[in-house]
Amino acid sequence: MTQATRGRSKVMRTLFLNPPSFDGFDGGASSRWPATREIESYWYPVWLCYPAGMLPDSKVVDAPPHKITVMQTIEMAADFELLVLFTSSVGFHVDLKIAEMMKDANSKLKVAFVGPPVTIEPEKALQNTAVDFIVRREFDYQIARYAAGTPLDELPGVSFRKNGGIIHNPEGGVIENLDELPWVTKTYKRDLDITRYNVPFLLHPYISLYTSRGCPAMCTFCLWPQTHSGHRWRLRSSDDVAAEVRYSIGAFPEVKEIFFDDDTFNYRKARTLELCAKLKPLKFTWSCTSRVTTDYETLKAMKEAGCRLLIVGYESGDPRILKNIKKGATVEMALRFTENCKKLGLVIHGDFIVGLPGETRETIQKTIDFAKRLDTETIQVSIAHALPGTELYHYGAENGLINLSMGDETGHQLPNITYPGLDEAELVDAVERFYGEYYFRPRVVWRVVRKAIFNSHERRRLGKEAREYLALRSKRKRFVDDQRKAVAAGAATD
Repeated sequence: MTQATRGRSKVMRTLFLNPPSFDGFDGGASSRWPATREIESYWYPVWLCYPAGMLPDSKVVDAPPHKITVMQTIEMAADFELLVLFTSSVGFHVDLKIAEMMKDANSKLKVAFVGPPVTIEPEKALQNTAVDFIVRREFDYQIARYAAGTPLDELPGVSFRKNGGIIHNPEGGVIENLDELPWVTKTYKRDLDITRYNVPFLLHPYISLYTSRGCPAMCTFCLWPQTHSGHRWRLRSSDDVAAEVRYSIGAFPEVKEIFFDDDTFNYRKARTLELCAKLKPLKFTWSCTSRVTTDYETLKAMKEAGCRLLIVGYESGDPRILKNIKKGATVEMALRFTENCKKLGLVIHGDFIVGLPGETRETIQKTIDFAKRLDTETIQVSIAHALPGTELYHYGAENGLINLSMGDETGHQLPNITYPGLDEAELVDAVERFYGEYYFRPRVVWRVVRKAIFNSHERRRLGKEAREYLALRSKRKRFVDDQRKAVAAGAATD
């Protein structure tokens, strides 16, 4: 679109930005755990790509995976009239600084912040004069309409400064008809290098997309349903999903896997069976998220439709902790589900968390033993992080358990919620012990070695991941040692 055409159409040229931040930081528009990763991995900026698809002359810049620096980002300011920056709690202060620098480079640039932090605390962002407005929760249509000339006071869910105060427009409800939204994969094709996106347990290269929005589950720690997409589960039609998959297969012949990045892909059996019936004839490999409440018949249909891997949030092996976090699942369900997946040949990447309410040294060990009993292909162990806006954060704040910043100077998450008798150092150490006990077992070592022997691509990737993990492990050990020395010094002083 030329400058003259833009002038006639009155559509602002818009930059959708997942900003540069810490080295290896995946804090962008689809990251459930915004942080620098143990092993470098990047998820697609799905949320930014929807409104970008509504504005043909826009551009999505996903800086971290594309290794775009702060200075390179600032240089882009002159080419755009509207900046939409997706921020995270961990990187918020860095994002504000980038917005200031871009505004200095182009004083006419309008700046909008989106993402969970500005939904929770809109005034905090608007205290900075570089930010012109924020959109709370979903922001697709608000951004597109503003770029086309709609005044801020007519846009639902928008907060902005006016006459020396801050105006908070009423919420406008969630987007119900998801089929009306553009396909994010067309925006990927236009703006992103898909080879830059790597997740250790997914085939590379991969692409991801949503088949739904929202999550009915009530897990107290989960950021997205509580701050962004909501608990109302909204579905794309199975025909629309199948059509985008068909387009993607043709547009990205190099892709080895499609990942359905829904909060919970297979929440309802009837819908999953219907969707699998539409996906099966396309004959492609795919992965998705899953809850342990999914039954054998549904898993079988998924496998027959091309499903390879499931990301499963087991979280804990202690029944009381599962109740505390309102998981809506039991240890027995998890065991039965895992056994069914193994019968069908479905691979599982299991997610676990240490430091949830009710955690003790004993429950941590119980969860480690539980994970070994499940024996999934791969695991991820996270420290419980009480992100603002979540029920877990409110619980921690009310009980005086929130006691540390969001992360360290390089963006790695640190425990910000701890419990009597279980300090920061012990939680960090527990993650290392969890990985060590799980992966340094003969059967698991053989799984990894077998991959490396028979697949040269996997061999290179596993080597890179091993180096990254060992570097972080050394850093965590230093943190634990420093914390324990500080505690010992304090005790000696007393």
